[in-house]
Amino acid sequence: MGASTQPKACQFKLVLLGESAVGKSSLVLRFVKGQFHEYQESTIGAAFLTQTIVLDDTTVKFEIWDTAGQERYHSLAPMYYRGAQAAIIVYDITSQDTFLRATNWVKELQRQASPNIVMALAGNKSDLANKRMVEYADAQQYAEENNLLFMETSAKTAANVNDIFLAIAKKLPKSDPSANPVRSQGVDLSQANQSQSSGCCK
Repeated sequence: MGASTQPKACQFKLVLLGESAVGKSSLVLRFVKGQFHEYQESTIGAAFLTQTIVLDDTTVKFEIWDTAGQERYHSLAPMYYRGAQAAIIVYDITSQDTFLRATNWVKELQRQASPNIVMALAGNKSDLANKRMVEYADAQQYAEENNLLFMETSAKTAANVNDIFLAIAKKLPKSDPSANPVRSQGVDLSQANQSQSSGCCK
């Protein structure tokens, strides 16, 4: 809508990673559709959605891959984060184990993902702060040490959900069309007609 008046449009691949039931799908649903379902079925493999946000004079389109958290799908994850320009690693603030798993995802991305990937750590279910097992300060310190964006979010109340995607959009290299030269792979299966513009600005 109004694309002709938009001086710049960028498209980025973003992947969500994290343990099962931390609320990855709920975060995406809240961001893309503004909805929340108390009982969300587990993702099988991965789900694909898109959402566009406007940043100053730039339209940023996110191609969002919401991956399954169950251990049996772990081996598929590289297929989804390969070529991603951004990742949100999600944990549940009421579960120390999910935070530990999140740190493992960070290490894996640091080893295997694109070297200039923008990573954000999301402590989800902030509406359950009375059951908190992961301290905000601890997660924030970990994020700072690993150069991650960090926010506590709640898909239920929508707290910080749009903000974390916005923060990622602001950090992505929108002015450099050659920032991600290997873009066409892995996009054509669902966005064939747009693969040539994926990951850079027009």
